[in-house]
Amino acid sequence: MDATLIAVAALWGAVAGLLLPRAAYRFSVEPEEPWRDACPAGHVLTGPARGWLGSTRCAVCAVAVPSLPGGAAPGAPAPAGRGRYAPAVAVPVVTVLSCAALAAATGARPEAAVWLLLAPVAVLLAVVDRRVHRLPDTLTLPLACATAVLLGGAALLPGHGGSWVSALLGGVALGGFYLLLFLINPNGMGFGDVKLALALGVALGWYGWAVLFAGGFAGFLFGALYGAGLMLARRAGRKTGIPFGPFMIAGALLGLVSGGLAA
Repeated sequence: MDATLIAVAALWGAVAGLLLPRAAYRFSVEPEEPWRDACPAGHVLTGPARGWLGSTRCAVCAVAVPSLPGGAAPGAPAPAGRGRYAPAVAVPVVTVLSCAALAAATGARPEAAVWLLLAPVAVLLAVVDRRVHRLPDTLTLPLACATAVLLGGAALLPGHGGSWVSALLGGVALGGFYLLLFLINPNGMGFGDVKLALALGVALGWYGWAVLFAGGFAGFLFGALYGAGLMLARRAGRKTGIPFGPFMIAGALLGLVSGGLAA
């Protein structure tokens, strides 16, 4: 049963992961800018869900126009990469591995469905934050609400491995801690991290305070190691900002896996 569950989770991760690269491309803009609706050459993105779902290859850009002896016509899009405007491999792979790990650790307990539904959103947030140092409210706030509601539903089913009350308290605790860090040093901690901490705190709190602490600490440890590595490589200084969301999510994933195994 576990092998079947892991296989189904990996398949779900593959399907969901293939839909993430275009969404990540569209969300990866500065706060003052609207979501992207065209490829870098200006061709409008089309497809299901008003262009949010679809390939990361622009069909127009993929077509070369060799009307001049030296190559393409003036103003024609370059055929390099056959029209690919966003990476389309790493994100699905990460999503597959994350979903498979969560399924393997949680088993057939009700919360497994919650983790699998929310994992692609977490991967999407990590990608966007890594690219533009931004965690959009459009993703973080619904994620926090969905985590609380879905775990509330899981708590009503037999065989669950956590506590909804401790999950809600975990969200308040981790969100409050990040809020305190933001108030102390707004330049070192973004408010998007605070909103993300609400969702991660609810998820980690489901398995209790020990898992909440372990997952939260792991996020800081991963971020610190990354920052130290950049400094040793002389690619960053002490005041260089780094996207913290991916490390928060990686720490939460580690915490959920350990919590699922221990439950």
